[in-house]
Amino acid sequence: MFGYVTIHEPELKVKDFKKYKAYYCGLCRTLKEEYGFVGQLTLTYDMTFAIILLSSLYESETVQEQRRCKVHPVRKQLMLRNEITSYAAAMNVLLAYYHMEDDWQDERKATSLFAKNVVRGKVRSIIRDYPRQSKVIHSALKELAKCERERSTDIDRTAGCFGRLMEELFVYKKDVWERELRQMGFFMGKFIYIMDAYEDLPGDLEKGRYNPLRKLCRKADYEERIKEILCMMIAESAASFERLPCLADVDILRNILYDGVWNRYNKIQMKKSEDQKNDQKPI
Repeated sequence: MFGYVTIHEPELKVKDFKKYKAYYCGLCRTLKEEYGFVGQLTLTYDMTFAIILLSSLYESETVQEQRRCKVHPVRKQLMLRNEITSYAAAMNVLLAYYHMEDDWQDERKATSLFAKNVVRGKVRSIIRDYPRQSKVIHSALKELAKCERERSTDIDRTAGCFGRLMEELFVYKKDVWERELRQMGFFMGKFIYIMDAYEDLPGDLEKGRYNPLRKLCRKADYEERIKEILCMMIAESAASFERLPCLADVDILRNILYDGVWNRYNKIQMKKSEDQKNDQKPI
């Protein structure tokens, strides 16, 4: 369900792209050092956004380093890391652990059981260090699983589960910025969930899998309504962001919020347009 909160590279300055990659590489390195190879596999671009956002808001002291890795063995990569990076890595692993737990319970996937057991000890430490986030994330995922079992088509309810999850993740600490961070995370979470459901809908319908949009998609104005809902969600998230005193890396953050989050949606529309043209071609 992750992978939607990314940069729109064509609209990003070269220096900002390099900095974004450096934060991403820093998160990758931290996951490996603190949680091993399995932890590294949980790496997501979405969490990179959280790092840049919170680092900008709290003006965290960031360390710059150059390191090689298995992906880039020849040339050293620039990495940026700070206390927020460790927090994001912990949240990344926690989310992956609960996801693997659900996969094992629902589908008895052996790979999920193995990976879950590998990081179990580390996850216990994360739960001790971040009890508030852990409790809410676990509760939200359980409610989401319940919605899926009930095959709920209440989009506000289902997307709201993921919204609460992201809301809690964005609140690094309870302070004066908590309200705006919660609003921002909540609506971004709903946007991610609905976008994921929208992208998966054709395959889910074909294979008879659950999708909360299966009722809405029967409406004649389905595409217009989905676009409107997505615009509303990200607009609310962006409005909260603009009320935060973020100065550092603001161009990167705005690139993601106003352009990058639409990358996958635009690709879907391009594919649909190509499919329609192909269907209209004479045989």
